[in-house]
This record gives sequence, structure tokens and C-alpha cells, in this order.
Amino acid sequence: MDKIRVFYVEDEPFLGQIVRESLESRNFCVEMVTDGRVAADAFAKSEYDIVVLDIMLPHIDGLTLARTIRAHAPQIPIIFVTAKVQTEDVVKGFESGGNDYLRKPFSMEELIVRIHNLLHLTQKPVTLQAAVTLGRFVFDKNRHELRFGAAVRKLSHRESKLLETLAAKLNTQVERKEILLQVWGDDSFFNSRNLDVYISRLREYLRADPDIQIITLKGVGYQFVVPG
Repeated sequence: MDKIRVFYVEDEPFLGQIVRESLESRNFCVEMVTDGRVAADAFAKSEYDIVVLDIMLPHIDGLTLARTIRAHAPQIPIIFVTAKVQTEDVVKGFESGGNDYLRKPFSMEELIVRIHNLLHLTQKPVTLQAAVTLGRFVFDKNRHELRFGAAVRKLSHRESKLLETLAAKLNTQVERKEILLQVWGDDSFFNSRNLDVYISRLREYLRADPDIQIITLKGVGYQFVVPG
């Protein structure tokens, strides 16, 4: 089994060494950097599966570094680890491109679980043939079209991607976080609000077939119900 490649940026040498050695003992490959400016250059020279990033760093802070990393690798998951606990700090972390947030002090078990969870959500492919039948509708993901008889509705890119994500898991629950990562690339509060709007749009578009439902699973996500 291939090792998970972790880019780890932490300016506390003692903590960094403990985390690095713990991850390496569990079949991770870790490159650790202690300086934000050095990290920006180092990241561009290799390929990684995930980034674990402190916010308080010398020369270039973690939020700025996250934006640089996100511009270079839009899909790579980023976990912030920091002693900052204010809500506004958490929001800034997500706005800068973070996917998850872990407060210090943290356990290695929690960090590892979060790494595996993010990799599962961001690397799990959505596979759907070009045109699929959804009840009385035909959805063409390549053309971004939803057809009902002779009527054709053009979908926006995100509407189409959202419908594709739901349709790939018909009649099974899809976690809200997974949808956000698939469609928007991160699960920030603002994108979460956007998801609510887009779900409402799809429900309106699909109203012509009363047997189709997008069910809200409170605290979990959604279930796209289409009778077979």
C-alpha cells in the first residue's frame, strides 16, 4: 500500500517532530517545514496528498500560505492546526482554502482520522455516464441539460455538478461535506449556504416528476430518491 504523502508546516520544532515521527510510524511519508516562506517554495517542488498547516508561522502566515497552495493545487485537502480558538479565526481558515480545522492540543488519533476522512471525501470519484434517466427526466452532464419530454433546461456548471454528485449515489445518503468538496472544493460556511440555495433550485427543476425527491437528512446531508 502506497504511503500517504503529507506536507506538514509547523514552527514549533518539538511538537513538529512528535507529529512527524508519529505519522511516519503509521505509514505516512512526511515532509516538515518550519517557515512559511520556505514552505511556499517547497510545496511547488513535490507532489503531496494532503497539507497539515499551522496558522502562526514566521515570514508568511498559514492563511496566506493556504491561498498560495490552493492556487497551485486547487483540489488538495488542507487541515489547519492552531491554538487560535475564535470563531472568526475558523472562518478565515475556511475562506483561505482550508477543508478542516484542528485545535491544539490535539491527539494523533484525531489527526489521523481527519486525514483519512478528508482523503476519502476529496479523492472519491463521481462516476456517471454522460446521459442518465432520472424518473421522467434525462440528465446529460456533458451538455449540462435536464430534459423532460421536449422541454430542455440548461443548467449552470454548479447545478450540473451538484445533480451529478447526487445522481451518482441514487437512493443513498450523501454527506453534506462530501457534496461541498465535490462541487465547491471546500466546505466553508459560505459555500454551505450556497448549497442550500442550489438544492432548492434543483427541487424546483424536478417538480414535474412528483416521484423524485431530494430529502434533507438533518445533520447529515441529502438523499436523492428516484424510483427504479
